[in-house]
Amino acid sequence: MDNHKTKWSGRFNEPVSELVERYTASVGFDYHLAEYDIQGSLAHARMLAAQHIISQEDFTAIEKGLSQIREEIRNGRFEWSLQLEDVHLNIEKRLTAIVGDAGKRLHTGRSRNDQVATDIRLYLRAAIDEITSLIQSLQKALIDLAENHTETVMPGFTHLQVAQPVSFAHHLMAYFEMLKRDVERMHDCRKRVNQSPLGAAALAGTSYPINREMVAQDLAFDGICENSLDAVSDRDFAIEFCACASLIMTHLSRLSEELILWMSPSVGFITLADRFCTGSSIMPQKKNPDVPELVRGKTGRINGHLVALLTLMKAQPLAYNKDNQEDKEPLFDTVDTLTDTLRIYADMMTGVQVNAEKMQRAALQGFSTATDLADYLVKKGVPFRDAHEIVARSVQYAEQKGCDLADLELNELQQFSEYIDNDIFSVLTLKGSLESRNHLGGTAPQQVRDAIARARNGLSKNP
Repeated sequence: MDNHKTKWSGRFNEPVSELVERYTASVGFDYHLAEYDIQGSLAHARMLAAQHIISQEDFTAIEKGLSQIREEIRNGRFEWSLQLEDVHLNIEKRLTAIVGDAGKRLHTGRSRNDQVATDIRLYLRAAIDEITSLIQSLQKALIDLAENHTETVMPGFTHLQVAQPVSFAHHLMAYFEMLKRDVERMHDCRKRVNQSPLGAAALAGTSYPINREMVAQDLAFDGICENSLDAVSDRDFAIEFCACASLIMTHLSRLSEELILWMSPSVGFITLADRFCTGSSIMPQKKNPDVPELVRGKTGRINGHLVALLTLMKAQPLAYNKDNQEDKEPLFDTVDTLTDTLRIYADMMTGVQVNAEKMQRAALQGFSTATDLADYLVKKGVPFRDAHEIVARSVQYAEQKGCDLADLELNELQQFSEYIDNDIFSVLTLKGSLESRNHLGGTAPQQVRDAIARARNGLSKNP
């Protein structure tokens, strides 16, 4: 078919050029919305029939035709046409071919402006529900791993310097908490996504006696966009979703960075299952953590999509503008990338093998129990600032001897403070350090076990 023969309507004296046709078409990516476009069209047609705007016979034909089109799309038999520009016109054209004039009546009382806004909201609502479920699967994987390591000691870091001992489980549960907030953000975002724009038409509503509440209820929307101009023109709900997605990816990127560091032979805290790693083309000994590295890299792309959507909207006057065609590719890629990342991450965490011995050896380096010595002195009546100085000199002394604080003799420690006694050695052990943080949110094994139990219970209530 000759592309140059296509014209929009009798309003135009010449067809668009082939280049413009390709440049303005969105069917190459908005076919992702096909299922939701059919879903929205069925609800719209049902309402039109109930309001006696179209006949029941027309609705029956439309319903049958759309059902056939849905099957054609699902089976890969639907022929998409670039000339028809987008998913909406492709489906409408095919519907008219199947059912005749009834198909032409489907668009009564609506515009592609409120149609596409509805499709995107339906698509995004489904995506949020899937993503929320995938986050919870990852949270469960973290809990399962943490449950086996409540007493596995590792160094906690600040500035990537050894700070204080923590349990590996406590470290993992920090990411559980981040993901918990991510779920809350997704739930909150869903409330604003799940509002119906159908009935706003092009920008001002419609003169037909439509029933917007009926359509919203049919499509399981929580409410209705109450201003027609706003309903068709803003994409803040998509931007909000991308912001939530960027935070999730940022959290996973941080965990990825740690997995990469921990897997390095010079650290050796963990090993990832082979199916998440690759080798080197010339170095046969290599086992590269490709999945965490890619997560770290893809986070930049997702962050870029957020900025792209913000920039897209920043200078648009009301109401709808063609600029908004550019909202879909970044949004679709964000959904696809985040979904794949969460799915593979949950699987990856089930294959983490922990080297507890190396973690413990690392925790014994860098004077990780120095703060425990300072706390010990404070409890004996030494002002904290004085205790801080005493410990600093003790650390310097041990460093010169090439040993840990716990390896010093009692008389060596006592040269720095007369308050130090035999009971100091239970304080300077890794186990003693962990158990002393026995409060809500602390790294004491019992507190961590309690946190895991609360987390597991919370997940069971929100499957």
